[in-house]
Amino acid sequence: MQEQNRKRILKGIHPGRYPDEIKEQAVALFNSSRSDFKSDSACIKHINSLLGINTVETTRNWVKQSRIDAGDYEGFTSDEKEEMRRLRRENLELRRANGILKAASAFFAAELDRPQSK
Repeated sequence: MQEQNRKRILKGIHPGRYPDEIKEQAVALFNSSRSDFKSDSACIKHINSLLGINTVETTRNWVKQSRIDAGDYEGFTSDEKEEMRRLRRENLELRRANGILKAASAFFAAELDRPQSK
Protein backbone atom coordinates (compact mmCIF):
# COMPACT_ATOMS: atom_id res chain seq x y z
CA MET A 1 0.00 0.00 0.00
CA GLN A 2 2.76 2.46 0.88
CA GLU A 3 4.45 1.62 -2.42
CA GLN A 4 1.22 2.48 -4.27
CA ASN A 5 0.99 5.81 -2.44
CA ARG A 6 4.64 6.56 -3.20
CA LYS A 7 4.05 5.92 -6.90
CA ARG A 8 0.94 8.09 -6.84
CA ILE A 9 2.87 10.92 -5.15
CA LEU A 10 5.58 10.68 -7.81
CA LYS A 11 2.89 10.95 -10.48
CA GLY A 12 1.60 14.10 -8.78
CA ILE A 13 -1.53 12.52 -7.32
CA HIS A 14 -2.36 13.38 -3.70
CA PRO A 15 -2.17 10.19 -1.61
CA GLY A 16 -5.65 10.81 -0.18
CA ARG A 17 -7.26 11.11 -3.60
CA TYR A 18 -8.24 8.34 -5.93
CA PRO A 19 -8.90 8.69 -9.65
CA ASP A 20 -12.55 8.92 -10.71
CA GLU A 21 -12.19 5.57 -12.51
CA ILE A 22 -11.36 3.84 -9.21
CA LYS A 23 -14.35 5.48 -7.51
CA GLU A 24 -16.70 4.44 -10.31
CA GLN A 25 -15.31 0.93 -10.34
CA ALA A 26 -15.67 0.58 -6.56
CA VAL A 27 -19.29 1.76 -6.63
CA ALA A 28 -20.13 -0.52 -9.57
CA LEU A 29 -18.51 -3.49 -7.82
CA PHE A 30 -20.44 -2.70 -4.64
CA ASN A 31 -23.75 -2.46 -6.48
CA SER A 32 -23.18 -5.68 -8.39
CA SER A 33 -21.79 -7.80 -5.55
CA ARG A 34 -23.51 -6.51 -2.39
CA SER A 35 -25.95 -9.44 -2.29
CA ASP A 36 -23.04 -11.89 -2.10
CA PHE A 37 -21.98 -10.60 1.35
CA LYS A 38 -23.54 -10.54 4.82
CA SER A 39 -23.03 -6.80 5.28
CA ASP A 40 -22.06 -3.62 3.49
CA SER A 41 -18.79 -3.57 5.43
CA ALA A 42 -17.82 -7.07 4.33
CA CYS A 43 -18.53 -6.20 0.71
CA ILE A 44 -16.58 -2.95 0.95
CA LYS A 45 -13.60 -4.64 2.63
CA HIS A 46 -13.48 -7.15 -0.23
CA ILE A 47 -13.67 -4.41 -2.87
CA ASN A 48 -10.98 -2.38 -1.07
CA SER A 49 -8.64 -5.37 -1.07
CA LEU A 50 -9.19 -5.81 -4.82
CA LEU A 51 -8.68 -2.14 -5.71
CA GLY A 52 -6.07 -1.17 -3.10
CA ILE A 53 -8.26 1.35 -1.31
CA ASN A 54 -7.06 2.10 2.21
CA THR A 55 -10.20 2.71 4.28
CA VAL A 56 -13.70 1.30 4.41
CA GLU A 57 -15.07 4.78 5.05
CA THR A 58 -13.70 6.05 1.73
CA THR A 59 -15.63 3.49 -0.29
CA ARG A 60 -18.70 3.83 1.95
CA ASN A 61 -18.73 7.59 1.22
CA TRP A 62 -18.49 6.97 -2.52
CA VAL A 63 -21.38 4.52 -2.40
CA LYS A 64 -23.47 6.91 -0.30
CA GLN A 65 -22.77 9.80 -2.67
CA SER A 66 -23.71 7.69 -5.69
CA ARG A 67 -27.02 6.85 -3.99
CA ILE A 68 -27.64 10.54 -3.28
CA ASP A 69 -26.83 11.40 -6.90
CA ALA A 70 -29.28 8.72 -8.05
CA GLY A 71 -31.99 10.22 -5.83
CA ASP A 72 -32.19 7.22 -3.49
CA TYR A 73 -31.01 9.17 -0.40
CA GLU A 74 -31.52 12.70 0.87
CA GLY A 75 -28.54 15.01 0.63
CA PHE A 76 -26.60 17.28 -1.66
CA THR A 77 -25.78 15.82 -5.06
CA SER A 78 -22.26 16.01 -6.45
CA ASP A 79 -23.33 18.81 -8.79
CA GLU A 80 -24.81 20.79 -5.90
CA LYS A 81 -21.64 20.30 -3.84
CA GLU A 82 -19.49 21.47 -6.74
CA GLU A 83 -21.73 24.53 -7.22
CA MET A 84 -21.42 25.36 -3.49
CA ARG A 85 -17.60 25.04 -3.70
CA ARG A 86 -17.58 27.33 -6.74
CA LEU A 87 -19.82 29.88 -5.03
CA ARG A 88 -17.71 29.82 -1.85
CA ARG A 89 -14.54 30.46 -3.88
CA GLU A 90 -16.27 33.26 -5.76
CA ASN A 91 -17.58 34.73 -2.49
CA LEU A 92 -14.08 34.65 -0.99
CA GLU A 93 -12.64 36.35 -4.07
CA LEU A 94 -15.33 39.04 -3.95
CA ARG A 95 -14.68 39.63 -0.24
CA ARG A 96 -10.96 40.07 -0.97
CA ALA A 97 -11.69 42.48 -3.81
CA ASN A 98 -14.12 44.39 -1.58
CA GLY A 99 -11.44 44.66 1.12
CA ILE A 100 -8.96 46.02 -1.39
CA LEU A 101 -11.49 48.55 -2.68
CA LYS A 102 -12.31 49.67 0.88
CA ALA A 103 -8.62 50.15 1.68
CA ALA A 104 -8.07 52.08 -1.55
CA SER A 105 -11.14 54.20 -0.88
CA ALA A 106 -9.91 55.05 2.62
CA PHE A 107 -6.46 55.87 1.28
CA PHE A 108 -7.76 58.24 -1.39
CA ALA A 109 -10.27 59.82 1.01
CA ALA A 110 -7.40 60.56 3.41
CA GLU A 111 -5.41 62.08 0.54
CA LEU A 112 -8.31 64.38 -0.31
CA ASP A 113 -8.67 65.51 3.33
CA ARG A 114 -5.01 66.53 3.66
CA PRO A 115 -4.26 70.21 3.27
CA GLN A 116 -2.64 71.00 -0.02
CA SER A 117 0.82 72.55 0.19
CA LYS A 118 1.48 75.39 -2.23
